[in-house]
Amino acid sequence: MNIEELRDYCLAKSSTSEGFPFGEDVLVFKVCGKMFALISLKKWENGSQNINLKCDPDYAIELRTEYPDEVFPGYHMDKKHWNTVVINGSNLSEKQIKHLINHSYELVVSKLPKKDRIQLES
Repeated sequence: MNIEELRDYCLAKSSTSEGFPFGEDVLVFKVCGKMFALISLKKWENGSQNINLKCDPDYAIELRTEYPDEVFPGYHMDKKHWNTVVINGSNLSEKQIKHLINHSYELVVSKLPKKDRIQLES
């Protein structure tokens, strides 16, 4: 996936916004104001094409074990709840990467107040 495809995929999700709350380098995707994906644009341009995604802690351990060269504890994030996922040059397919983005988005949505979840469904 290239950066445009990744961006389009994230933005296609309901109530998703993008911004740069940590400076012009880190592109952040949020659902209802809560982060579900982060990308360092500087690192991406320098060949380190990764995305930080929220993850269920047990699933995070499983992914890190199964894909030790593609999934790592989240860089500059809570290592229990975030993974850094290698996008290009990894053994993960585009379908698997999209699944991990979906998992992150759905995990964040599941923790939103009920009124926000209902609004997303309509």
